[in-house]
Amino acid sequence: MEKKGIINNSSTDPNKILPMKYKWAREHYKAGVANNWTPEETSMQLDIELWKKQGSGALSEDERRMILWNLGFFSTAESLTANNLVLAVYNHVTNPESRQYLLRQAYEEAVHTDTFIYCCDSLGLDPDEIYNMYETIPSIKAKDDFVVNFTKSVFDPTFKTDSLENIQKFVHDLIGFYVIMEGIFFYAGFAMMLSLKRQNKMPGVSDQFQYILRDESIHLAFGIDLINTIKAENPGVWTEAFTTDITAKIKQAVELEKMYVDDAMPKGILGLNPNSVKEYVEYIADRRFERIGLPLQYNTQTPFPWMAEVIDMPKEKNFFETKVTEYKTGGSLEW
Repeated sequence: MEKKGIINNSSTDPNKILPMKYKWAREHYKAGVANNWTPEETSMQLDIELWKKQGSGALSEDERRMILWNLGFFSTAESLTANNLVLAVYNHVTNPESRQYLLRQAYEEAVHTDTFIYCCDSLGLDPDEIYNMYETIPSIKAKDDFVVNFTKSVFDPTFKTDSLENIQKFVHDLIGFYVIMEGIFFYAGFAMMLSLKRQNKMPGVSDQFQYILRDESIHLAFGIDLINTIKAENPGVWTEAFTTDITAKIKQAVELEKMYVDDAMPKGILGLNPNSVKEYVEYIADRRFERIGLPLQYNTQTPFPWMAEVIDMPKEKNFFETKVTEYKTGGSLEW
């Protein structure tokens, strides 16, 4: 089979980045660099005071549960994402400018991992409780297990993208990694955690989740560009049977995310209720279907127009048409 394009290209010199073939990869890299931030730039003082507060004005038990569930899910999900990148995806993407972005993304995943260390340390949380939630909380374990099972091919040390069948498996795993994990499984948590800021609660934690969301929107944009480029260069992978299977699996992921919502936030809090968050998951999933060229499945309207201020879903298609000056370092972000 002729080797060409963005993956498994034997004619590519990985040390020779110029001239660039995939300008979008470079744009994603530059946007990521312009967004650079570290968790220590964010003060946790008000969060510490509120977390320790008892009685009037304290966080409710439901609010605490929601915060803990999301810290528990994201803390291990970021490590799972980083492992996918470094141990699997990078090996098969031979294009230099795409690899440059993947290295940038891996760095950002490390920053995100550091964020949860910073939050846990600041709030005095039990690290064993938080970092074991992917084993002890069934709704979190179900999401992590789903992604691990979805992305098995790329972790096989003998796996190579040297046939149409294996390229299809690679695209399958990229969808599990970018579209499902980063594009669906993160977003109910983002809506929940960013709602804290709207109620002037836990500003340090919610600011950091906002910065993570901004990074993840670029990760998602890169991943979808990567998927669509591989599709364009290898049209034989996008068969009816394959797209039917992918559609069913994304819908299964949506159901797992809805279960997580019911578990993390069983009652209405912070201006949210479980049903509205589940509607938001459907809305997000339709945006993912749309971006990879599959029919919409839910036709749900967003119940959270305020989230558009943070991620602005319709703008994802034109994410990099905004001026670089609009990207600020984390410490200078304003709501």
